[in-house]
Amino acid sequence: MHNAQINIMITIALSKGRIFDETMPLLKAAGITALEDPEPSRKLILPTNRADVRLIIVRASDVPTYVQYGAADMGVAGKDVLNEHGGAGLYQPLDLNIAKCRMMVAVRDDFDYETAVKQGARLRVATKYVKTAREHFAAKGVHVDLIKLYGSMELAPLVGLSDAIVDLVSSGATLKANHLRAVEEVAPISSRLVVNQASLKLKRAIIQPMLDAFAGAIK
Repeated sequence: MHNAQINIMITIALSKGRIFDETMPLLKAAGITALEDPEPSRKLILPTNRADVRLIIVRASDVPTYVQYGAADMGVAGKDVLNEHGGAGLYQPLDLNIAKCRMMVAVRDDFDYETAVKQGARLRVATKYVKTAREHFAAKGVHVDLIKLYGSMELAPLVGLSDAIVDLVSSGATLKANHLRAVEEVAPISSRLVVNQASLKLKRAIIQPMLDAFAGAIK
């Protein structure tokens, strides 16, 4: 039993870019520092200053899956990703208030979205966030055909693939550059801490102080 205690390792799943950068100060508050930067090193498993904590770098949309199956004890995922995933088997104790943006419906500048909705038109909507979009339009009673895309949403209305898109918007500069405008907010988005439920039970002695430190560091 004594040996098992020594070998407990906490694995935290993060995605590269904004979430990684904005999570670093929160980890620092819990006394955890990454010993390598994922961008230049390209490593997918990063050691930290603590022998019992490591970081793994995964695609943003995969974070909830790694945590759900226990390959990571905890992770940081955007609300957009969690909504699509459904969050099964995940404990979501904290909104970290980082990587903030908005999920929006956007259309071409010259498309009269309000009238189309009023007249009950059936809209074609391109999005990576199919579940979120389906729920949004169903709640409004708008009939839509959803087209799943994996990137460059802004192109879809420009070439006639769709009437509208549902996508994340932070500054709105990309929409503007492509002659699109946001017409409706679907949801405000920020990143959440997610924890594997079994890990929380089995490794609470290590995880709970981290959660407390994160909570204290959230602005």
